[in-house]
Amino acid sequence: MTAQPNAGTCPACGAAASGKFCSACGASLAPRSCAHCRAPLGAQARFCHRCGRPAGADARPAASDRTAWIFAGAMCLFLIGAIVYNVTTQNPAPQVPDMSNVGAAGGDTTLQVGPAPDISQLSPRERFDRLYNRIMQAAEQRDTLQVRRFTPMALGAYAQLDTFDADARYHAAVIRLQSGDLAGAHALADTILEQSPDNLLGHLVRGTAAGLAGDPGAEAQAEREFLRLFDREMAAGRPEYRDHAPVIESFKREAEGRDGGPAERRK
Repeated sequence: MTAQPNAGTCPACGAAASGKFCSACGASLAPRSCAHCRAPLGAQARFCHRCGRPAGADARPAASDRTAWIFAGAMCLFLIGAIVYNVTTQNPAPQVPDMSNVGAAGGDTTLQVGPAPDISQLSPRERFDRLYNRIMQAAEQRDTLQVRRFTPMALGAYAQLDTFDADARYHAAVIRLQSGDLAGAHALADTILEQSPDNLLGHLVRGTAAGLAGDPGAEAQAEREFLRLFDREMAAGRPEYRDHAPVIESFKREAEGRDGGPAERRK
């Protein structure tokens, strides 16, 4: 038997109504049932009170609803990918240049965790060396926060030194390279070579800075000068060469690899 349309009061607006639709608000007056469980539904019900399914003609979401959910899911994936990209590219872990060993800085070589040590009673050079060690150890462990924290302190301590030698300038150049200040590192290399024109560390910093800056011409020139002076300078026995021997040897091997080796240079 076919259900008759409701007569009486509109369930939507409360107006007197008859027929299939309310003449006041247009709401449907026909009885409905759930397409999934066949439970009777009110005229304005959006979901079944028994099974919770949508109160439409069937339980499937409309195409527009599916499209909206697909779009929302795609946007969530896009945003998650953007966050991961920003974290990995905008805040990369610090990369220690090959020439950034602790060297002559001395002191405790164990990376300390927690508050910075009290360096107020140390001499300016001791403060600088202690902070340099801290930065290099943090960089080796890819601790970006520690590197960023102590770099300004170390450069400030360097500026307060009473005297500057090639070793101190080299350490300051390494810190600037570590922080991405290639121009500052190059300026320190120039200062080393101004005071000691043949110093291997000056050419080493020049070559490293040029390589990081993507300047192969300047990098090759610095490596050629380094190799040309190497034997004579190492025979001079400078203390900074002894303190940074692993870095110097590593730079020499890389320079020889690009230059053709010792036999090629003697031609």
